[in-house]
Amino acid sequence: MGRRLAVEADGGSRGNPGPAGFGAVVRDAAGGEVLAEVAEPIGTATNNVAEYRGLIAGLEAAARIDPDAVVEVRMDSKLVVEQMSGRWKVKHPAMKPLAQRAGEVASGLAEVSYTWIPRAQNAHADALANEAMDAAAQGRPVRLGAAGGSAEGAAAGPSGAAEAAGPAPAAGWSDPDTDPTRLLLLRHGQTPLSVERRFAGVGDVELTDAGRAQARAAAGRLAGAGIEAVVASPLRRTMDTAEIAAAGLGLQVEPEPGLRETDFGAWEGMTFAEVRRDRPAELAAWLADPEVAPPGGESLAEAGRRVGKARDALVERYRGRTVLVVSHVTPIKAIVAQALGAPVEALYRMHLDVAGLSEVACYSDGPMVLRSFNDTAHLAGEGPA
Repeated sequence: MGRRLAVEADGGSRGNPGPAGFGAVVRDAAGGEVLAEVAEPIGTATNNVAEYRGLIAGLEAAARIDPDAVVEVRMDSKLVVEQMSGRWKVKHPAMKPLAQRAGEVASGLAEVSYTWIPRAQNAHADALANEAMDAAAQGRPVRLGAAGGSAEGAAAGPSGAAEAAGPAPAAGWSDPDTDPTRLLLLRHGQTPLSVERRFAGVGDVELTDAGRAQARAAAGRLAGAGIEAVVASPLRRTMDTAEIAAAGLGLQVEPEPGLRETDFGAWEGMTFAEVRRDRPAELAAWLADPEVAPPGGESLAEAGRRVGKARDALVERYRGRTVLVVSHVTPIKAIVAQALGAPVEALYRMHLDVAGLSEVACYSDGPMVLRSFNDTAHLAGEGPA
């Protein structure tokens, strides 16, 4: 029996599907010494495809170091760990050849085990995967070096069916054959800033009386939806909306910082017209490129990546359950755009009312499905949105 190695692997997609890449690290299991790094952009793919590609690349790198190695794979993807451990079935057609290829590589090693770890403990592989995603988005090779050669070179070893599998196919007219995690996305109720259509980011503004009435109306609408958890942005307007809804459901609210609104920086509290009048160059740059942030703030692309990570964590935590997610305009639009595979620029082309309700179904084997958007039927008679 050969060396004991640890493989840490990760993958991701900016949009799911979107520009995707993976990263993997091979360590000496006893001392933690990094023996190899692998990173590669893979064009347009889903998170799950990228995670599997990271696993395959990590196993291949371990096999090149020692074909007789005993390997512990550590990943923050519950899906990949459970499927490769044999506890969950691989149902999605795009995952089957990837899981098969990973199994083939693993069978050539002395022993392979799989361990789920929190994202914070997978920071090295996550950093490699993010560099690969950046490279995919920019149409360039990764810039990282790796032990024993470049990251690109390490990733370019034999990969057989995994390389041929490519990105997941677009979803068809029917749902994938697994039980989804249902995210019921509720925008907070009316606030003084929403009445005047001002940029409201990370500032803690209150609900108006009308906003509280809207929250109560939403709670009545959701009473029979089978909600098992309530999660909210920690800002006051979302927490108040969530607590009104949760009280009617007999549940407690779980704050989730990743669901907070975009930080609009210097634009906070201004109307769009005021920004256009006083800061025209800043506004033009912001509208032209979602990676551009308001001065002192956060870009839409940055917010989308943050929200995507929060969404993934919710899906892992509440797999197969129905969750009420109380958030803001940008996070909800971002989740909708990601479900549709739309670019970040799509956020400019959506309208979402206060207390508007949307639903996204997230399937454990990859796809997301938008079931409704900006449903305001429960607000009839509740005053202006």
